[in-house]
Amino acid sequence: MAEATGIKEQTEAAAPPKSKPAYSQWIESTGVPVHRGYYVEDLRTIELGHWDERDCSAAFLELAGQEGVSEARVTEIAPGKTLPPMRFALDEVVYVVEGRGLTTTWGADETAKKTFEWTTHSMFMLPRNSFHQHSNTQGNAPVRLLHYNYLPMAMHILPDANFFFDNPYAGSTSLEATGDEFYSQAKVYPSTDRFGKKREMWYGNFFPDMLAWDRLHNYEDRGAGGSRVGVQFPNSPVSAHMSVFPAGTYKKGHRHGPGVVIIIPGGEGYSLMNLEGREKVYVPWHEASVFVPPDRWFHQHFNVGKTPARYLAFHAIRPGATQNTERLEDVARDQIEYTAEDPAVRQRFQDELGKRGLKSLMHDQVYTDPNYQMPVEQGED
Repeated sequence: MAEATGIKEQTEAAAPPKSKPAYSQWIESTGVPVHRGYYVEDLRTIELGHWDERDCSAAFLELAGQEGVSEARVTEIAPGKTLPPMRFALDEVVYVVEGRGLTTTWGADETAKKTFEWTTHSMFMLPRNSFHQHSNTQGNAPVRLLHYNYLPMAMHILPDANFFFDNPYAGSTSLEATGDEFYSQAKVYPSTDRFGKKREMWYGNFFPDMLAWDRLHNYEDRGAGGSRVGVQFPNSPVSAHMSVFPAGTYKKGHRHGPGVVIIIPGGEGYSLMNLEGREKVYVPWHEASVFVPPDRWFHQHFNVGKTPARYLAFHAIRPGATQNTERLEDVARDQIEYTAEDPAVRQRFQDELGKRGLKSLMHDQVYTDPNYQMPVEQGED
């Protein structure tokens, strides 16, 4: 009886206080702003704070649906300035929100440094365990960079930020393995998705201009006559894709896992996001807007501008699996066909276009014939 009483007393004891995840504690310790909520309308104008350790202005994004999975942060480099070199144990993707500059990377061999130039809308990979240093080559305007990595997930396992930034382990980085070709032009390889459809996947560590990128393949799956490019960073778990869809159209609603960070290279529109059965969250967007669809929330993208719209999505990975969280688990459950959507979705889209003196270019057949595909329009930005 005494043993049973002891168990009961433990059960009834007050639970220990919950602490914030190690990653959340770390970003708050930096003293720079942490932006939360559902979206950031413009990375070019959000509030930044001085990060003493990095000698730059910066801010973190910890948006709903991103917590504990992926990191997104903004770095600003003053005109003509070069930031101190730093090292990071994880792969990191950088998207240039605005500005022009150059980056130097190196591994254990400091004599084998690689330097490349970038400009607004460029995207590149910083390989794990390597050093890197960013410079703003403009003398009259700051640079803003968006960084994406999996640090929050890694710190669940090892809750010590110093391990990821002050770790002397070098290993054989992909920098040395590929020589001077590491930041050369991306290459395309034929691929087949899990439904047997042929796709093209682009492999590379540097993409010069995602706004001008025109090597796209048809993407009928999500409707709207849109097209797409899939991106895989070699020897890295990080991947991405960019979708392009015509003016006056909108994509099918769908849902997937958490941590997918979306930035807009160009276009004007909005997205609707909601957990099934709940009120929709309205997300307005244009160039440099960022948002994160929360875990298993349906979301849908609408182009209300006069030109094709683009959204660039950085994929999170699903713990314990090789598939990324952007993939649908079951199309029948996780995608809403036009024929099955709430008529209020179409009406709201028409109303938003009407405010701008525009009309919907969606074909009437998409609402009556589940097999109808609008023709794909590519490269008309």
